[in-house]
Amino acid sequence: MFAEERQQLIVELVAASGRASVTDLAERFSITTETVRRDLVALETAGTVRRVHGGAVSPERFSTTEESILERTVQRQSEKSRIAEAALALIPQGRSGSILIDAGSTTEALAELLAARSSAGGGAANAGGAAGDGELVVITHALPIAAKLSGEQGIALHLLGGRVRGLTQAAVGQSTVEAARRIRPDIAFVGTNGISAAFGLSTPDPEEAAVKAAFVLSARRIVVLADSSKLDAETLVQFASLKDLDTVITDTNPSPALAAALAEAGVEVVVV
Repeated sequence: MFAEERQQLIVELVAASGRASVTDLAERFSITTETVRRDLVALETAGTVRRVHGGAVSPERFSTTEESILERTVQRQSEKSRIAEAALALIPQGRSGSILIDAGSTTEALAELLAARSSAGGGAANAGGAAGDGELVVITHALPIAAKLSGEQGIALHLLGGRVRGLTQAAVGQSTVEAARRIRPDIAFVGTNGISAAFGLSTPDPEEAAVKAAFVLSARRIVVLADSSKLDAETLVQFASLKDLDTVITDTNPSPALAAALAEAGVEVVVV
């Protein structure tokens, strides 16, 4: 195979999966890692990939790139639905307790399933106000999630206030962070823009990162919902390290480096 043909295939692989590692490319094309790195240098010069530690990513995948919640909601729907179903199974039915649901398209899918389960009779008879017997307290700062759960039987909804960020439709700012620090939910279901072995969990916006960091510190158990496009990605602001996590639910096996780092940190990985 000519170098030009191989490089075109590398571009297609990166476009399809969002990233490719040097070791995987070397194995796939039966070439040395040094040859792969030379290919990636040439492709980066041409503007068709962007080199990162250990491989390459799509040139659109910059540390500050962030799509709106409306755009993300229609992407990778099947994968996000499977992740949300696995997360829903962690929420006991018919018992009181408390959970926190972070902003995001996959966490929004979880809220939809939780609402459907409640409507089907999974919740208690009363709703709203203070938590009663068998009521699940649900805390969120995301307006779309609050809208899906408002008025559902068996759910006592608590909305954290703050300045609403249009891109994510979620409250951010110091008042949101302070409110998060005053709660201690049983489980926090957290979204992320990136999760990597070296950088942990990250998101492009500093205010979003501050809220997520407060969520991670507040809850007794941290469950991260991350489809495969978030694996090995690093965005601008770190908000948690891998050792802060209890469980990661995703739709594909993590890369060897990320899998090893998660195992070393004692994180349970659920692949759906």
